[in-house]
Amino acid sequence: MAIGASIGRLLGMGVEELANTHRDAWPFNTYCGAADTACITPGLYAMVGAAAALGGVTRMTVSLVVIMFELTGGLLYIVPLMVAIMTAKWVADAFLSSGIYDGHIRLNGYPFLDAKEEFLHTTAAADIMRPQRCDPPLCTLTQHGMTVEDIEMVLEETDFNGFPVVVSKESQRLVGFVLRRDLHISLNNARLNQTGVVSQSPVYFIDPSSIATEPETRPSTSATPPTPVRLRKIVDLSPFQISDRTQMQTVIN
Repeated sequence: MAIGASIGRLLGMGVEELANTHRDAWPFNTYCGAADTACITPGLYAMVGAAAALGGVTRMTVSLVVIMFELTGGLLYIVPLMVAIMTAKWVADAFLSSGIYDGHIRLNGYPFLDAKEEFLHTTAAADIMRPQRCDPPLCTLTQHGMTVEDIEMVLEETDFNGFPVVVSKESQRLVGFVLRRDLHISLNNARLNQTGVVSQSPVYFIDPSSIATEPETRPSTSATPPTPVRLRKIVDLSPFQISDRTQMQTVIN
């Protein structure tokens, strides 16, 4: 803005000197008249130059006009501000398509999707899905048959934010999805607030009454069976599901 204001004021002073020297020439004879009063205000040129420089660097248009109007409070200055800002933007777009803020975002590597750019995806979901063929198998939880100790071991050995819940290791049919944070909180609350919850307590992610066969639990050294832990409330039974052949454009949308 300082550079634009300086150039604008220099231009205003030049026009002012030209008006004083050739007051009888057009268009000074029409707007200035024969009086010795000054009809050119270099400060107005400085303000328009500052706005034009800022608009060309940042690519702001309407918002910049509104800001300058709020600073000056003069309705007569809106038209020259609009003309100068739009002209500066068009000239800047001819040299570089993006402004200084967009350039800083790309320079710092921030994730930013420009709405003016088109992103064409020719890959499918299978190209980015994990695990791939050379990766370890997918870490899943079964709807029954696991104990508190098994789940705590999974939480210690992995750092995933969530886990798919499947029917069994053989079936792999998706039942729901559970978040890592919810598992931590639920297991800690179960150990603190429920009586009889131990490491060998069975964990049910669905209603046990809906299970066709009773799951086998590990034998307990205590006389009474361990208290089961029911985590049905923390399971998302309707997560988003896509196939491996789904196009990436659909996945992103």
